[in-house]
Amino acid sequence: MLSILKTNTTTFAELSCFGAITPIKAKIAQQLCISLLSMFSVFAVYADESYIPTSSQDFQLHGFIAVGLIDVDGSDFVNYDGEPSTDLTEIGLNTSYQLTDKVRLAAQVVYLNGGNRYAKGLRIDYALLDWSAYTDELWQANIYLGRFKNNHWLYSSSRVVPFARPSIILPQSVYFDGFRDIAVGSDGAYIKVSHNNDELGNFDFSLSYGKSPISEKQTEILLGHGALGKTIQDYELHGSVYWQPTFSQWRFGLSILNSDFHYKENETFDFFYNADFNFQFYTVNAMYEGEYWEFSGEVYQQRFVTDGFYAPGFHKDSTGQGYYGQTRYKLTPNLTLLARYENFYLDKDDKDGKILQATTGIPYYFAFNNDVTLGLAYEFSSNMEVRVEYHWVEGGGRLTPVVVPNPLINNSEKWTISAIQFMYWF
Repeated sequence: MLSILKTNTTTFAELSCFGAITPIKAKIAQQLCISLLSMFSVFAVYADESYIPTSSQDFQLHGFIAVGLIDVDGSDFVNYDGEPSTDLTEIGLNTSYQLTDKVRLAAQVVYLNGGNRYAKGLRIDYALLDWSAYTDELWQANIYLGRFKNNHWLYSSSRVVPFARPSIILPQSVYFDGFRDIAVGSDGAYIKVSHNNDELGNFDFSLSYGKSPISEKQTEILLGHGALGKTIQDYELHGSVYWQPTFSQWRFGLSILNSDFHYKENETFDFFYNADFNFQFYTVNAMYEGEYWEFSGEVYQQRFVTDGFYAPGFHKDSTGQGYYGQTRYKLTPNLTLLARYENFYLDKDDKDGKILQATTGIPYYFAFNNDVTLGLAYEFSSNMEVRVEYHWVEGGGRLTPVVVPNPLINNSEKWTISAIQFMYWF
């Protein structure tokens, strides 16, 4: 097995050095040759056949590491200096233990470094008790208590594991990285009921209620450096329904989210005021999974209500819209191609941003975010993969901070993302 890994390592390093993998810039490719060679030498030790992950019938322990390079030209999506960055690191460890036939414990802790996309450091993605409350031939009901995972959107659950999601960077129109830690899950209760009908197909009904802690760094990412107070999520109510017709490779779903937040200004000094926020999010999605082709897409509408914050008595109620369509094609058993197109509009009544610029002075292009993505994934083995992708982006509607954009750094309507990431898991 080690000889195979060494061969693959050489091949990929050569491709990177000679520019066969595009559109990674030459500077990234040079750095990549050095970093990937060293990483493979480390990971190869763990890939040896003598290594056996800690697992048993009742206890499971798994982990992953994803490292890479990312270059953003024209925005502060990752950093402020515009230089190629290694802020593309995800390290995780997850475990589960079957207490009884009906009760299971599960948890995942991760270390993330994504630059300006989200807060750097350790966090607990989920830590829950899974109770199989009822099971028969047609019905199954599970209750999750603790910090549960969000399973309401197509990729909301798989986004916490790099190799499980379809791309390095998920479509920001739905899976906005600025909301990553809030959207991954909540502290509370989650109920899922599944039903198998021979004529109609399989149904999943889910309902969850809880809230997520918001750190000072998350407040800064969402609201800007001038927000010196605290942001608190009061609650999040989320429901979804999924249906897979009998003998069909299609799956269809819809979800509804309603959440309240409030901002408590710093009593000593603050640039902003006490505020209440309400966020509503509605999605419709579909996915087809065939032998070679995969098609997926989500359409959503959001409502964001602000009372206060900018000034006492301030009120704004806006409705945003967005969607993406994505396809993946398995060219060979090891090589998969990806293409995606997405649109996001901060306000459906101001899609070109003219009203935004006229009333606030914020450049018009912060009213939208359109992205065309091409990607490639290659599996070296059953637990090693490398991904390369390139994004052509128009607009700053999905850049942080959200509430108070930064047009000084993000002074270009069009910008690009080049990224490459190596993944290993056990």
